[in-house]
Order: sequence, then structure tokens, then C-alpha cells
Amino acid sequence: MDEQSLLTGDTVDQHGAAPRPDGHPLEGQSVLLSPIAPQSDGKDLYRVSHGTASNESLWTYMGYGPFDSESGMAIWLEGCASSTDPLFLKVVDRVSGSPVGMVSYLNIVPDAWRLELGNIWYAPSVQRSNTNTETIYLMLCESFDRLGYRRVEWKCDALNARSRAAALRLGFQYEGTFRQHLIYKGRNRDTAWFAMLDADWPRIKTHFERWLYANRDGSLSLTEMNASDA
Repeated sequence: MDEQSLLTGDTVDQHGAAPRPDGHPLEGQSVLLSPIAPQSDGKDLYRVSHGTASNESLWTYMGYGPFDSESGMAIWLEGCASSTDPLFLKVVDRVSGSPVGMVSYLNIVPDAWRLELGNIWYAPSVQRSNTNTETIYLMLCESFDRLGYRRVEWKCDALNARSRAAALRLGFQYEGTFRQHLIYKGRNRDTAWFAMLDADWPRIKTHFERWLYANRDGSLSLTEMNASDA
């Protein structure tokens, strides 16, 4: 880095604005990400996220839910389907063919070439599978490899220990906590910020692919791989 860069920052080669995510399907070995169809997906999405304490606990740190009824969730899904920021996708288990959760791109800032992954939830039945790992892998491939973003963010309630651990496991770096950042469901939220940069992505992508597709004996730890050379 030369003296001028130290004073004003590195020169950035990108010109204009990044392409926005368009919601086209992203297909992995275990999951398929695709646009939400409220009429056909609503029943399954409600079933896997309601009806038991375990199911409904997944809404604890979300700004919405659980919903009083399937029809109430369907109304919310209609809004999700028409939104472009956040741009919501359903997560479909390829074995069962049924949706098991939702994710989104949000806080999309094409001029700065950055976006966030959020509104992430899964049915308890797939929470300890590779569903989240492959889902986030596909979203990061789309963000960095196809769309060319420089920065992908992950934010969560600072009290959400599971989300914080997931961010680190997946290769995001903790950048700090915004205190009294939000009020939701009548509660204060301090927000923990994590991010991954385009310069980080090649090595992290290699780790994802080893863990997802070459980890036949289950001995690899994605957390350890990403922490070892962060």
C-alpha cells in the first residue's frame, strides 16, 4: 500500500453498480433455492415452523412470527414474494421436494457492491444437517462469483448465540456490535455484525466444497478450517 492509499484508501476497479440478485433458482446437491409461491408453499412452510414449541422457537430472534394461523402466514408470504429487498427465497429439501425454510438477500447496495444474507430460518428437522451450509454456499457463490459483490454481511441479535456461531463457522468475520440498534417485539436488540470480503472468498469457498462434497468420513470441521487461516 503506497502513501496515498494510506491517506485516502485503495483505488477500486469496479465501475457503476453491481447487478442485483434476481431470485433465479440455485441448485445444490441437497437443497434448491427458488422464489416463493405463497399459494403452494404456504401450507408446508407453516407446518414446519409452527405447532410445537421447538418449531416456534425458530422465530425468537426474527422481527416477525410466529403467526396465529396458516392464513396469517400466507398473507405475510404474499408480501415476501413481491419484495425485491429483501429478496426472499424458499429452501427446498431435494429428497422430499418440500420447502424447509427461507432465506433472503437484503440491504442490497449495488453502488457499494455489498449486500447482506438474512431472514434465515429452517425447520428444526434440518437444522443439524448440511442444509444451512449448502444454502449459504450457494448464496455466496451467487454473490461473489456471478454478481461480483465485494462484501457480504451477516447480522444478528447479539444474544443469538446460534447465529453468531454459524457466522463464524461459515467464514464470516466478526466486526463489532451496534448497541441499542433496533427495537423489535418490544425488546432491545444489540446487533452483532459479521462480514466476508471478496478477497476472503476463494479460500473459504475451497473449505465449503471440501466439507460439503469431499467429507465422506465426517472428520472435517468447517469451523476449524475457516479459523485456521482467517
